[in-house]
Amino acid sequence: MDGLIVLACGGAGAPPGLAHVDLPARPDDDAVGEVLADHDPARVVVAGGDADLAAVVRHLLRTERLDVEVGYLAAGRGSDAAAAWGLPTKAAAAVKVAVQGRAERVPLIRDDSGGVLVGRGELRDVEGEAYCDTTLVLRGRAWQLMATPGTEGVSVAVRSGWAQPTRRATGRALQIGCEPNTVVLDGVQHPQPVKRWTWYRHTADLLLVRP
Repeated sequence: MDGLIVLACGGAGAPPGLAHVDLPARPDDDAVGEVLADHDPARVVVAGGDADLAAVVRHLLRTERLDVEVGYLAAGRGSDAAAAWGLPTKAAAAVKVAVQGRAERVPLIRDDSGGVLVGRGELRDVEGEAYCDTTLVLRGRAWQLMATPGTEGVSVAVRSGWAQPTRRATGRALQIGCEPNTVVLDGVQHPQPVKRWTWYRHTADLLLVRP
């Protein structure tokens, strides 16, 4: 496909026959920006983990380049982003979709620290209060609060214990106020404990390549 470049992040392999650039894991804005400037691709295919995909999408958001289509070749089968969007993880099927699939507009979930959420965000052993739009999903303590992107916006699942039912909701925004806690974003810990956190749907969508 003309206008396509594979961003092979953190040692992830690139499919043979496709133009690619090797980048470090979780590439920064300078690294991604240099590739976009050099190649001006219509579609980037990220080969790597969910945190690598998030880094690339974050750059597109920050630089107002959400017109670029994004494909994903998840490294391994444990990708929350692939699960959230129904993307194949077996190599041949994943390459076929990333190269030949059609880009669809899907909600882009961002947070109030300047990041994005492509697979899963979570807080463990959290105490506080949380609302998904106007729905109360947490008051008190829970052992896990998990947020995922989806076609309707941001979805939340709150688990208070093995014997307790999971509380679920989907909406445009998830707002959390809590005792200091560590947020894990697509497998990467936020550098500082937080007392407040918000995930919300951006005003513009992401052009994600799907089956």
